[in-house]
Amino acid sequence: MKLFNSMTMQKEEFVPIEEGKVRMYACGPTVYNYIHVGNARPIIMFDVLRRYLEYRGYEVTFVQNFTDIDDKIIKRANEEGVTSKEISEKYIDEYYKDCQGLGVREASIHPKATENIEHIISIVEELIQKGYAYVVNGDVYYRTTKFGDYGKLSHQPLEDLQAGARIDVADAKENPMDFALWKAAKPGEPYWDSPWGQGRPGWHIECSAMSNRYLGKTIDLHCGGQDLIFPHHENEIAQSEAANGCKFVNYWMHNGFISVDNKKMSKSLGNFFTVREAAEAYGYDSIRMFMLMSHYRSPLNYSGEILMQANNALERLATAKSNLEFFAENGVEGEMTADEAGFAKGLDKYRQRFCEVMDDDLNTADAVAVIFELVREINAAVNPAANPTRELAKACAAVFGELAEVIGLPIHKPEENIDAEIEKLIEARQEARKAKNYAEADRIRDELKSMGIVLEDTPQGVKYYRK
Repeated sequence: MKLFNSMTMQKEEFVPIEEGKVRMYACGPTVYNYIHVGNARPIIMFDVLRRYLEYRGYEVTFVQNFTDIDDKIIKRANEEGVTSKEISEKYIDEYYKDCQGLGVREASIHPKATENIEHIISIVEELIQKGYAYVVNGDVYYRTTKFGDYGKLSHQPLEDLQAGARIDVADAKENPMDFALWKAAKPGEPYWDSPWGQGRPGWHIECSAMSNRYLGKTIDLHCGGQDLIFPHHENEIAQSEAANGCKFVNYWMHNGFISVDNKKMSKSLGNFFTVREAAEAYGYDSIRMFMLMSHYRSPLNYSGEILMQANNALERLATAKSNLEFFAENGVEGEMTADEAGFAKGLDKYRQRFCEVMDDDLNTADAVAVIFELVREINAAVNPAANPTRELAKACAAVFGELAEVIGLPIHKPEENIDAEIEKLIEARQEARKAKNYAEADRIRDELKSMGIVLEDTPQGVKYYRK
């Protein structure tokens, strides 16, 4: 398996530190609002990475944090007249609801910044002792000029980063590029006791502390959006490697931006759509499919039209799944014919092709294409005219379901709520057909059609579905 490493700017063979095990960290949300569609991309794509690694036999420990103390959370709490904890807990719950809708599995561990204050303080103390950090009036800053490799992830020297960055310049800083590890408490803000006085952690130090605590000093994979490369991930490297004296991450993975009208989707620009809003309009499944149909590093342009296209693609797959389920129940009983057995065995080539494209830097776009090719071949073999065995339908459904599950492809249709009246009409039509009362059978068909129920007569029995 090869992955594009943002540190080296090239695809590299993935070799974990410990054979058969993967330690993986992804930066989670700052919980002061609903997640937007741009936030959903790394959440979905690195869920796919984790799923695929497990499919390939790795034991994955996946950590995704919650930043549950931050200026934005405090501001939101003040606006609503509640505590910061109430705001963060509310939006953590909403995050889980959205992730469940998107088919994203919970991480192995979801640590919170506020649950790791002691570990954060310990790392800050280590950095001060080693000369990488300094204290000013209760604030603690990281001394970027002391870390010689600063800028190695963003591939720019410190001077260029300083020239191009929007920096919060504080008089107390030794250098404009220095960043806060610990912030002295302001009146009315939540705080924790520390050796430097009451305060709270800076944003960057949280991930260094949580990664170190739950995964160790050096980890296999660190994931996030491109917008986190600088300064967040750059600062994580500086903190972690200075404190621990060893390499922090072996493989860095970053997904591309989602844009609206060719501008990056972000809360600061006000051009964002929450996942909840998009799901209400187009469904959670369409959002996930939208992400899977592109390579994770490619830019994406969000629009309702594209989400509708994703939904239409899902409907084609759902129809194929429904067809297989029908023949698995209503097909010919007994063992597969020799031709069917040969066909079923030949489907293994799709597994191989699927793994080849996923091994090539998690290429979900080509993986989805492979699944559609598989479905086209299955549809040609499992249909009323072919009169397939139940066993063939089950074998095809197994391959189809296996590959779809690996990437979390949402190919389920909502449960059909066929009420008792409609079931009676379908049974009455069947009785009319048996009695050769075709006029009555046609009348009932038309009545069902007016109710949105479409019937399809096959040699294997009647199939029905809602429009």
